[in-house]
Amino acid sequence: MRKNTTPRLEEITPKNLDAALGIRVRPDQEFAVTPVVKSLAEAYVHSGSAWPRLIVDGDRAIGFLMAFLDIDWHEDGGSVIRSGLWRLNIAAEEQGKGYGRFAVESVAAEIRARGGKELHVTWHPGGNGPENFYLGLGFRRNGEVVGEETVGVLDLA
Repeated sequence: MRKNTTPRLEEITPKNLDAALGIRVRPDQEFAVTPVVKSLAEAYVHSGSAWPRLIVDGDRAIGFLMAFLDIDWHEDGGSVIRSGLWRLNIAAEEQGKGYGRFAVESVAAEIRARGGKELHVTWHPGGNGPENFYLGLGFRRNGEVVGEETVGVLDLA
């Protein structure tokens, strides 16, 4: 992060849409991260539960996140309701500067404010994937796999 600046989240608007769509991760990470354009389409379709935000530092768009809030995890009428981090894209040139941690902490704060006790995330396993990042933040594998992705959970209590 830049000195003397504080990262912040902004709602996606017509004014910052192009900046959001311009966020690109490193080429070796593309297998594990959905492009912002698809995430925004999914946010539109899931408008009741998706929480997309642009991560900005000063006047620079440096990343994109999207949380899911109170979803029917098993799509079975509500046996398990969860909230968590759905997408996280930090621009290639901005990685390693604390913005990913800021994003996770921001989602955790939003979930706590809504009464949630856990933050869930899924990730593609592999050398260039985000597993070590999430485990380093305190997520633990909960033994579930969704598709080919590992499910992790962070206790917010």
